[in-house]
Amino acid sequence: MSKLDLSVNIGGGLILDNPITTASGTFSPRESGEFYDLSELGAMITKGIANIPWEGNPTPRIAETYGGMINAVGLQNPGVDYFIEHELPYAKQFGAKVIANVAGRSIEDYCEVVEKLSETNVDALEVNISCPNVKKGGIGFGVQCGLAGSVVREVKRVSKKPIIIKLSPNVTDITEIAKAVEAEGADAISLINTLLGMKIDVHRMRPVVANKMGGFSGPAIKPVAVRMVYQVRRAVNVPIIGLGGIMTGEDVAEFILAGADAVSIGTAALINPTAPVDIKNEFIAYMNQYGFKNLAELRAALQE
Repeated sequence: MSKLDLSVNIGGGLILDNPITTASGTFSPRESGEFYDLSELGAMITKGIANIPWEGNPTPRIAETYGGMINAVGLQNPGVDYFIEHELPYAKQFGAKVIANVAGRSIEDYCEVVEKLSETNVDALEVNISCPNVKKGGIGFGVQCGLAGSVVREVKRVSKKPIIIKLSPNVTDITEIAKAVEAEGADAISLINTLLGMKIDVHRMRPVVANKMGGFSGPAIKPVAVRMVYQVRRAVNVPIIGLGGIMTGEDVAEFILAGADAVSIGTAALINPTAPVDIKNEFIAYMNQYGFKNLAELRAALQE
């Protein structure tokens, strides 16, 4: 039997040994590495990194809900300088590619982080354009084509690394945003970020998270994510990293059939810390079951 080839080019010449990556916000090399060998990942995508330390939102910040969870952590992070000095050297020792997720409240914030990370041995940058633009009254960068495109244009100008743009699903037409960021030079697209959700405690008569609303993730959002990957695949030519509710190897196959080149595992790893490698092994079993030799064969197998 031919050897299974799981390698994939996710843009800018960045080739992963396999399509399994970690979703930003749910992964820490030090903590996650206690449960599995990080070298088994195609790439580790870090928690969001800002130009200065962010404290995040008031607690409580996380709540379980039917089919998923609500989080309003607020991108708490120690800042880019701390990441470069303390976290990046640790992550790089495992051999898997390291993709740094970038957060910002202005285009200048994004560019400052991208410039600093471009001088390191990080492999690529995933820019989270779901952040609120403080100069535009808090509107998310990723909900308007003009704002999304402007972020990509400016970070591409200062970056020496491949740029992956992480899109918000909280828009009317995801394909228009995807086309806007591709036009400005995005090397790849990551979708979807969390949906905006809310949960109210009916006994205490108050929202369960202090921020009132938060990001809704988990298996309940998978059909939305698959639909958006499918739509975006038919609108742009750049590679796509699909995520949103992936819990099994068959979920990975579903995203790739929809048009994803790679996937990210997020909420599943908060339920089961070894989920990324468990899901990878299930996906390998799926590929062998149906006789696929590589990801391109699987992606081309969708019958429409």
